[in-house]
Amino acid sequence: MLQLRATLLTAIAPIAWGTTYIVTTQLLPDGHPLFASLVRALPAGLIALALARQLPTGAWWWKSLVLGVLNIGAFFPLLFIAAYRLPGGVAATLGAAQPLIVAVLVVTILRQSAPWRLVIWGVVGALGVALVVLRATAQLDTLGLIAGLAGTASMAVGVTLSKHWGKPPEVSALGYAGWLLTAGGIVLLPITVFAEGFPSSLDAPAVAGYAWLGIVGGLVAYTLWFRGIRIVPLTSVAVLGLLSPLTAAALGTIILGERFNTLQLIGFALALTAIVGAQIPSRSATYSRKRTPVYPAEMV
Repeated sequence: MLQLRATLLTAIAPIAWGTTYIVTTQLLPDGHPLFASLVRALPAGLIALALARQLPTGAWWWKSLVLGVLNIGAFFPLLFIAAYRLPGGVAATLGAAQPLIVAVLVVTILRQSAPWRLVIWGVVGALGVALVVLRATAQLDTLGLIAGLAGTASMAVGVTLSKHWGKPPEVSALGYAGWLLTAGGIVLLPITVFAEGFPSSLDAPAVAGYAWLGIVGGLVAYTLWFRGIRIVPLTSVAVLGLLSPLTAAALGTIILGERFNTLQLIGFALALTAIVGAQIPSRSATYSRKRTPVYPAEMV
């Protein structure tokens, strides 16, 4: 039950990120995606630091910078380059390849045996997302493809290293998230200032949208996400990311009145099957957990 609870809490993060598209298109001013990313990262990070009152020590200064750049500071700009230069379906499909990249990193960085279950469910999930969001008329752009793949790889490396390095036991999940969000936000700040600038004015819907991105999509989501990376098996966490494009597609249907055709419904079912299937532990993992009990203190 503790593992299921941890997984469900971790799943809130990609679901929250899946609301970014609808919030951006319906509430925020046009032409400021990097500012939206900055708002989602830096204020949330500073609030988390103020609440947790914990700063990195020793090697965790540079580790926090590396993880903040990989998960946020580099990932966001690459994501938006891909989003601007590629149809949304292509960009989402590239992002769905993250479980497959994580599978490679499990072998190369963590020095573990090849996670074939992750590969299988990753392929099924990527196929499902592609059926939901990819269009036959989609046109490809070389720079957009490179940015999309680089962004997906950046996030995958960030997730893997977050699992590999863990966090200091005395640091709370909120404090840890604050380190990484602040580091990523500091990197995003000069990029936003020089490449895009700030909106000249904000109306009430825009303020509400930025507040949602910062509080729910930033502070809450990343705290739960980095906490989950520590507790939930990496092979399970990697596939949870598929919930983001599925949430975006579902909100398009519920709020914007878009309709799924039969092929899209099949894809949605495939992606959900992959997400659920990846959460079912293998026999070896189950046996290992029976021999090594998880105490409540480890779940904080």
